[in-house]
Amino acid sequence: MLIGVTQGFLEFTVEDYLATSQTEGRYEIEVKQLDPRLRMPMCDKELTATLESPARPLGRVTVKVACEGTSPWTVFVPAQVRLFRDIVTTTRALRRAGIVEPEDVTLRERDISLINQGYLTSVDQAIGQKLTRPMVADQVMTLVHMEQADVISKGDQVVITARSGTLSVRMPGEALSNGGLREQIRVKNLNSQRVIKAQVTAPGQVEVAM
Repeated sequence: MLIGVTQGFLEFTVEDYLATSQTEGRYEIEVKQLDPRLRMPMCDKELTATLESPARPLGRVTVKVACEGTSPWTVFVPAQVRLFRDIVTTTRALRRAGIVEPEDVTLRERDISLINQGYLTSVDQAIGQKLTRPMVADQVMTLVHMEQADVISKGDQVVITARSGTLSVRMPGEALSNGGLREQIRVKNLNSQRVIKAQVTAPGQVEVAM
């Protein structure tokens, strides 16, 4: 009876979590067997179940099952909740500081309850990024493995585009620092010799609002 209550409660809790967090996935629930010597008296009220830990119903969880009848009792039931999603993994060994190419990554189903760092659900999130550490084949790629790759280096000649509504003006510039896409870098306007901050929009291209 306890196992049935725990199983049903966890299924409801996980489905509610997936719905409210808008997380996609396929889940599996394994309720651990209780000590067969455990004997709880019959409860004259409907049993209640609450998630004791952790906050998210993923990984190792503990469910508190309680009887609030004339002979009250409480028991803590351990369980394992696995949530499987298609996430980004490597197709081959990759070297540190390498730039991720489309053929380097693919989507594979993995149990995300075992992953502590931020996993990726689209290969586009990884392609073009710079690796901060070496990786082996079939390894889950997370945010800690990557950093924004520089598309402009200090000393590069760039085109500065200044925009105001539909009006845009272009002028030559020189990058005074490295920068990746959408990053702000210092740039010298070669016409006025002024140093400004501009956003990297593409290799050799920066933009500033007027």
